Amino acid sequence: MTATPLYPSRVTAGDAVVTSREGFALDKLRAVVEVEVSLDEYPIAEAVVDRALVYRTEELRGHLGDLGEAAAVRRELTRALHDGPGVIVITGAIEPSVVDRATEVFEQIIAEEREAGTGGGDHYAKPGANDRLWNALEKLAVADPDTFVDYHACDMIDLASLAWLGPGYQITAQVNAINPGGSAQMPHRDYHVGFMTDEVAERYPIHTHRLSPLLTLQGGVAHCHMPPETGATMLLPHSHKYELGYLAWRRPELIEYFAEHRVQIELDKGDLVFFSPAVLHAGGHNRTNDVRRMANLLQISSAMGRATEAVDRERITNAVYPALLRRQEEGLDPALVACAVAASAEGYAFPTNLDRDVPIGGLTPPSQQDLVFEALANKTPPDELAAQLAAHRHRRATH
Repeated sequence: MTATPLYPSRVTAGDAVVTSREGFALDKLRAVVEVEVSLDEYPIAEAVVDRALVYRTEELRGHLGDLGEAAAVRRELTRALHDGPGVIVITGAIEPSVVDRATEVFEQIIAEEREAGTGGGDHYAKPGANDRLWNALEKLAVADPDTFVDYHACDMIDLASLAWLGPGYQITAQVNAINPGGSAQMPHRDYHVGFMTDEVAERYPIHTHRLSPLLTLQGGVAHCHMPPETGATMLLPHSHKYELGYLAWRRPELIEYFAEHRVQIELDKGDLVFFSPAVLHAGGHNRTNDVRRMANLLQISSAMGRATEAVDRERITNAVYPALLRRQEEGLDPALVACAVAASAEGYAFPTNLDRDVPIGGLTPPSQQDLVFEALANKTPPDELAAQLAAHRHRRATH
């Protein structure tokens, strides 16, 4: 009996037991990349731009009030990311004024880190070409909790995350500012297998290469108007379907092919772009003399995966909880409050110490998010929630 392929519509690596970079074939990559996207197959999308699907925030929100329509939206986004071009854009997702507030905080932290000599480098570009702010999620929460809540009370980030990863997702964020004249990154795939050398990646079987991109959603928030000349992200739609791509992105012939066929989608401030981490991509060359191109890169992990960064979510939660209480009191839509909670508190109950953190009334003990939602419902004072979170952490410790 022949087993049904996991992705029957995709180019596979064959039946080889060992995944090898020697199996790379440019013609097989071309076969999956050089296809057109039909808007008829994606009825909720507004347009196809540079082989990517573009959605309007207001159009998507119009479907989210009905459970059946909301499920249909998520299915379409999942299909676009998995079987379609692998790239979607959502326009008008975050108010530009809120983005500007976050930009001011990020710029201040970047300047402080540069002065202290602690600023981050870049995985895929020459040191100094870009400014990186690692763990921007936690740093924004601690520096300006109100801005954090307003920025992450974003139903469109939540929608895309649920479509690709399901509930309990974990957001990390890394600001990338490409300075005037800053050079482009190398084309690459991303976390998990994309962070490995070829030698290490070859040790993982092909099904792991298939699984890796399903554990993470790549995305970004545009913090300025971002035409191609500012270094807008270069993307190769459909390239996530080529299963040896994690072993191919360093090859000269692929780099040359990428340079000839990649696209750069123009974004406005507050727009979102999401893509499969297996889509070949790179930060572009900033050819301007006066535009500092800033994007807040989102790397959103499945509850069943491991995030890139170590994030102190208890610290974030304590920092932003007073702001959450204020926004709730001011009448912010509870669904948007929940988005900000999802961006801050840990939504997954495991791993834990089941001797002390015993499940009561269910299969899992409460998560940080459970505690925060209960506190918001009861208008618990911040110091009491802080004590509950500390006790929660103590219960999860092994000793």
